[in-house]
Amino acid sequence: MSDDNVQNYGNHRRFLAPWHFVVIPILALNFLLGLRTMIGAPSLATAWSAVVALAILAGVVLSRVMPLRVQDRVIRLEEMLRLERLLPGRYPEFERLTVSQLLALRFASDAEVPHTVDRILAGEISTRDEIKRAVQHWRADHLRV
Repeated sequence: MSDDNVQNYGNHRRFLAPWHFVVIPILALNFLLGLRTMIGAPSLATAWSAVVALAILAGVVLSRVMPLRVQDRVIRLEEMLRLERLLPGRYPEFERLTVSQLLALRFASDAEVPHTVDRILAGEISTRDEIKRAVQHWRADHLRV
């Protein structure tokens, strides 16, 4: 694998250019223009236009949020199974980990997991960002949508 494809803390966030830089800005601008039109020339038609623009924007954003929520649930399950495999008998401790912590923990290599989990449970690191920054040997997740 070339260095361009190696995932790490600095490059693990994923932007889908058509989504993040075209679709969402256009729909947001459409809503703002509809709102401006409604304020400038109030009528039932301009109000309805602004409401429809907001509904379209909300629907499109939710069409992204809902699959990410499902994906987070799958990652949580994968990480709980991984923790049980790497640290057998400690399941009650794993239940104290938040979904956010489990999502960040997925980037830690198997060798790092025991120490990283202990640090999380001890309160040394707790936020998603702190956990990801603590990872020394990154375990890439190229399947995130």
